[in-house]
Amino acid sequence: MRAAANPVVHIDDDRFRVTEWQFAPGAETGWHRHGHDYVIVPLCDGQLVLDLPGGQKATASLTQGVPYSRRAGVEHNVTNGSDSAPLAFLEVEVVDDALGHRRQATMIAMMAAFNARDVEGVMACMSADCAFHASAGPEVEGQRYIGRDAVRQATAAVFDAFPEAAWTDGMHVVAGDKGLSSWRFVGRRPDGSPVDVRGCDVFGFDGDLIAVKDSYRKARG
Repeated sequence: MRAAANPVVHIDDDRFRVTEWQFAPGAETGWHRHGHDYVIVPLCDGQLVLDLPGGQKATASLTQGVPYSRRAGVEHNVTNGSDSAPLAFLEVEVVDDALGHRRQATMIAMMAAFNARDVEGVMACMSADCAFHASAGPEVEGQRYIGRDAVRQATAAVFDAFPEAAWTDGMHVVAGDKGLSSWRFVGRRPDGSPVDVRGCDVFGFDGDLIAVKDSYRKARG
């Protein structure tokens, strides 16, 4: 059984993870799949032996200070190919999209909660100090609902006003602390008249959760 390579994490924040991998002669990382794009910076010359899916093998020569990059999804077991010399390299992972992915998941969860008519599911996506700026509805601070209680009541009112409704064609994009969800709203009012309108929500985030939901819809002629 081979010895295990030793990972030493130097940086781990919302943008980067920098790990120094230290290999004794013949040591291995074990099988793993890279979840992020990454750059390898060799700290010495050496040779890696790579176990690949399907029983394949490959080798990679390292030159001190000469980096190379790989995309997320690479799966392998990495071994120091030398039986006598140690080896080390820095692995720099680009993880600044991790927070964006979590925020996008929150937006997807919110749309699912709206379609399930789940008020508490919607509120689980909102931060402690949240606000909802409605595109239509009763005038409450200019259609602005401030605080969790007000947002909860406004959400329940939407479900009551449109007992048959669906938010479809959802698309969700995150850019920094902002998110955009576009949708098509289809349903019927309590009087039976149909509603079919397109719109979007502009979100402001507090961590993974939505602090502001600013809703817009296309005006109907």
